[in-house]
Amino acid sequence: MTNRARKIVIAIAIAFLFYAVFAKHYNIAVYIFGGIAYLVWSYLKEGTVYLATQAFHKQDYEKTKRLLAEIKNPDRLRKGRRNFYEFMMGNILLKEEKIEEAEYHFQLASRLPWRRDHEKGMVLINLASINLRKKEYDRVEGYVDAAEKLKLTARQQSILEKIKNEVKKHK
Repeated sequence: MTNRARKIVIAIAIAFLFYAVFAKHYNIAVYIFGGIAYLVWSYLKEGTVYLATQAFHKQDYEKTKRLLAEIKNPDRLRKGRRNFYEFMMGNILLKEEKIEEAEYHFQLASRLPWRRDHEKGMVLINLASINLRKKEYDRVEGYVDAAEKLKLTARQQSILEKIKNEVKKHK
């Protein structure tokens, strides 16, 4: 749900809450208040990351960027959302050729918990490729070594091999 939609739903719920209290339906008022509290919590802890993830998978990067921009303070996001926020921001900045900023977001994403190894592996592969561009080969090897410890997909392993071959050319 976008932040604007959340605000509209909260406004409507507050109107129902006042009516429920005025009509002395306190049990319904408690449920409405709980719903409002959940919407506020989801605004702070979930943000629009889920919608941005869906747009990102459809490769609609402008919509992804717009949805991520709605999140005013990403530090408040729960860890399960913050990792995807940082990953998507890193990818968007990488597409915009903002290498330093992209690396910053990927480094943050690499420090956050991931459910699956291949997800964290993608972050490490991006960090390795960024440092390959910057010709910082020692850092590339560090990221490759960390990624190789994870259970990766065949495609990710082939990307790692290409990165390792590129590093060997320059050593």
